[in-house]
Amino acid sequence: MKRSITLLLGLLLGIGSLSAQETELNPLDTLTSHVAGIRQELDVLKRLKLSGYVQAQFQVADSAGESSFEGGNFPSGVDKRFQIRRGRIKAQYDGVLNDKGWSTTQVVIQFDLSERGLRLMDGYIKITDPYTGWFSLTTGLQNRPFGYEVIYSSSLRESPERGRMSQLIFPNERDLGAMLTIQGPKLSNWNWLKLEAGLFNGTGAPNPNLDVTDFDKKKDFIGHITFARTNTAETFKYSGGISYYNGGYRIDTLMYAMSTDSLGVKGFRQSNAMTDIPTALVNRDFTHREYYGADLQLSLDWKAGITVLRGEYIQGDQPGLGSDTKSPNTNSPVLKPIYNRAFNGAYFYLCQGIGHTPFSAVIKYDWYDPNTDVKGDEIGKATANGLKTTNATDLRFDTWGFGAAWRMDANTRISAYFDLVKNETSKNLNLYTVDQHDNVFTLRVQTRF
Repeated sequence: MKRSITLLLGLLLGIGSLSAQETELNPLDTLTSHVAGIRQELDVLKRLKLSGYVQAQFQVADSAGESSFEGGNFPSGVDKRFQIRRGRIKAQYDGVLNDKGWSTTQVVIQFDLSERGLRLMDGYIKITDPYTGWFSLTTGLQNRPFGYEVIYSSSLRESPERGRMSQLIFPNERDLGAMLTIQGPKLSNWNWLKLEAGLFNGTGAPNPNLDVTDFDKKKDFIGHITFARTNTAETFKYSGGISYYNGGYRIDTLMYAMSTDSLGVKGFRQSNAMTDIPTALVNRDFTHREYYGADLQLSLDWKAGITVLRGEYIQGDQPGLGSDTKSPNTNSPVLKPIYNRAFNGAYFYLCQGIGHTPFSAVIKYDWYDPNTDVKGDEIGKATANGLKTTNATDLRFDTWGFGAAWRMDANTRISAYFDLVKNETSKNLNLYTVDQHDNVFTLRVQTRF
C-alpha cells in the first residue's frame, strides 16, 4: 500500500513537472517547434513523387478484325475503335541523400489502368552503395536492360507503339529479376558510361489477370553497356549501346530446327523424340534463346528545330511455336512443339521539330524477319522426307510510319500517325500472295501529370 502511494505521488509530481515545462515555453519556441515538424513532413513529401499519364485514342483499320501490333488485334467485325491505350500512375520514393549527395534507396510502384483492367507495370527496389555511388542493385519487376526502344518510355516515344520485333521478343517489355548497374555518380567524369547486367525469369511482365511466375529453373542473362555524351552547349547529343541476351526455357515436348530435304527444299526437321525428354522436371534440357543488339541515337538542336536520328539492329535465335514467334508470356509450360528460327530486325526514326514551334513530324521504318533461312516463294513450299513445311509465321514484315504531333501545352500532346504495313509474299501461301490490308491510323491525345 505504501509503495502504491509513493508511485502515485511520483506520477503526480512528474505530470506537474511537465506542466511546468510546458508553461515555460514561450510563443517563439512553440512556433519553432511547429515549423520543424512541418519541415520534416515536407521533406518526406518531397522524396515521394506521384506521376503518370493517360493516352486516349481513336483508330481506324484497313479491314475489320485485322491482326495488328498497334494496340492489339481488332475484334471480329470491327475496323474503328476508341481506346484508353495506357493509363499509368507511378509512385517513386527516394531515400534521404547521404553526406556525399546521393540517395541509397529508391522504391518504385507503377500500375496501368485501362478498359482492359489493372496490371502491375513496375515494382522494384533499387539500392546504391553508400561509399562510392558506383554500384546499384535493382530487384523486382523492372525494365529489361536490352537496347533502346524496349526501355524508352511510351509517354515520350514519337510512334504510338514499339516495333513488331520488340513486341514479340520482349512482350510487355519488363520482367522479374535482379540487375547490377555500374555507373559513376552524376559529378563523376565517368558518369557518361553505364553497364547493366542481370538475371531474369524470361517470361515477361503480366497482362491483366495473367500470372507470369516462372515455370522453370532457367534464368535468362541480359547485359547492356551504354554511353551518352553531349557538347558543351548541349546542342548536340549522342548516345548508344551494345546488348546481349542469353536464355531459354524448359523443353517439355518436341523440338524442330531448320533443315533441307532431298530436293533442297527448306523446312523444319524434328530434332528430338519425346522419349529423349527426362521424366523429372529438374533434369529437363532448355531451348536456346540468344540475341545480339546495337543501338545509336543522335540529337541536334539547330535553326530548323531539333533533329533526332535513332536506330537499332537485333539478330539472334528465337524459339517459338509453329504459328507464333512470340516469347512465352505466361506461367504455363510450353506444351506445343517448339520451332527454332534465326531472326533479325531493326528500326529507324527521323524526328524533326518544325523550327522551335510546338509542332513536329516523324518518319519511322522497321522490319522483322522471323526466319532468315527462307525467303519469298521458299516459304510454304511443300517438303519431303518428313520435314515440316514453313508457313505464314516465317514471313518478313516491313512497316513505314508517318506522324505529326502538336504539344498543346506543357502537359498535353495531340498526335496523328499512320502505319503502312507490308508483308513478304509467297505464291505458296494462299492468303499471302499479295500484301494484306492491315494498315492502321491512330489519333491520340496524351496528358502527363
